[in-house]
Amino acid sequence: MKVRNQTQNKVNVITLGCSKNIVDSEVLMGQLQANQFDVTHEAEKSDANIVIINTCGFIDNAKQESIDTILRYADEKEAGRLEKLYVTGCLSQRYKDELEVEIPQVDAYFGTLELPQMLKVLNADYKHELIGERLITTPRHYAYFKIAEGCNRPCSFCAIPLMRGKHVDRPIEDLVKEAKRLAGMGTKELILIAQDLTYYGLQAYGERKLADLLRNLSDVNGIDWIRLQYAYPSQFPLDALDVMAERDNICKYLDMPLQHGSDAMLKTMRRGITKRRTIELVDTIRQRVPGIALRTTLIAGHPGETEKDFQEMYDFVEQTRFERLGIFTYSHEENTHSHTLVDDVPAEVKQERADAIMELQQGISMELNEARVGQTYKVLFDRKESGHFVGRTEFDSPEVDNEVLVAVEKDTFVRLGDFANVKIDSASDFDLYGHLV
Repeated sequence: MKVRNQTQNKVNVITLGCSKNIVDSEVLMGQLQANQFDVTHEAEKSDANIVIINTCGFIDNAKQESIDTILRYADEKEAGRLEKLYVTGCLSQRYKDELEVEIPQVDAYFGTLELPQMLKVLNADYKHELIGERLITTPRHYAYFKIAEGCNRPCSFCAIPLMRGKHVDRPIEDLVKEAKRLAGMGTKELILIAQDLTYYGLQAYGERKLADLLRNLSDVNGIDWIRLQYAYPSQFPLDALDVMAERDNICKYLDMPLQHGSDAMLKTMRRGITKRRTIELVDTIRQRVPGIALRTTLIAGHPGETEKDFQEMYDFVEQTRFERLGIFTYSHEENTHSHTLVDDVPAEVKQERADAIMELQQGISMELNEARVGQTYKVLFDRKESGHFVGRTEFDSPEVDNEVLVAVEKDTFVRLGDFANVKIDSASDFDLYGHLV
């Protein structure tokens, strides 16, 4: 009987999608562990008899990956190798009714804000005292740090508000408490995330408070890097730049998705900003934080995008020379304003335009990387792979940005999760190569 109870309490959590989902899974796992569950994350060979899939519902490819994963574990359940299967996250929030009909093998579907209800189904208590406590699934030295939930922006193409609800801030004191706990566990880098970092404070305090939050987090002992992801350009809180410039442990890095470089498209996308104001903001950021690395994300093939619009975006990228850039092809999402428009750009044209932007960016990145040859940088090492120690500078976020590679040799020793100074010897389009100094 004792063995049976242990088996019933073994859970494997599968996470799909973005870093915000990673944090949600980590919070779920913390709650399960506090309820005496044996919990694993994406165990390759798991003897867990309960699986929880945290899904993504952002764009078509992500939705398909989530559905395929659910189906795979539904087959495991039908074959008798799994006792319970639960699904949560954005896809479940958005398509719960349809999923219950199409994949009935799942025992229960839960939305993005239904953690207490899920725990209740698992016969676990939701422990309110675990504010900010979670089981980290990333390497211990860095952690994603969610400062708010939801989004109030009216972007025409985006379904996130449908899945995540309105913007809700987490109080500064709770965030500082969590940062101290993470630092005590060995976390050196906090990667601040939200649907919109720059909206922070308006819901809880009635004014933008990102600068105040940064000051408070910067004062936490043991946190060497604070990185900002997912800023919004309209009404950008410029006082946050002053804190970034004056505090050594706030990375000179900003991820600010701009989505397009054409006024016509920015208006159709309901971005609340013009091309001219965007360029002025980029110039201001670079002036106030010299040496900053700007990352942006664009969309190719939004309804109504003409060759002229695309050329404007291409010229914008060529002129602005972002240090980091990614681009998506447009996905026609139900219940968004853009879905009322005709999806009139053929799929192959969307891809051709995205490829052209990335080819341009590849050249820009190569030139910028070559300019770093001969310079020495502080590097945080993440892993050892294919004969190299692999790390990042303050200008790079994990998974999506450039990396620094140091060859593994007899006299070269790097402790993963630690910082070291590296002199850059050579560069490729998206990576730097160097040696320890």
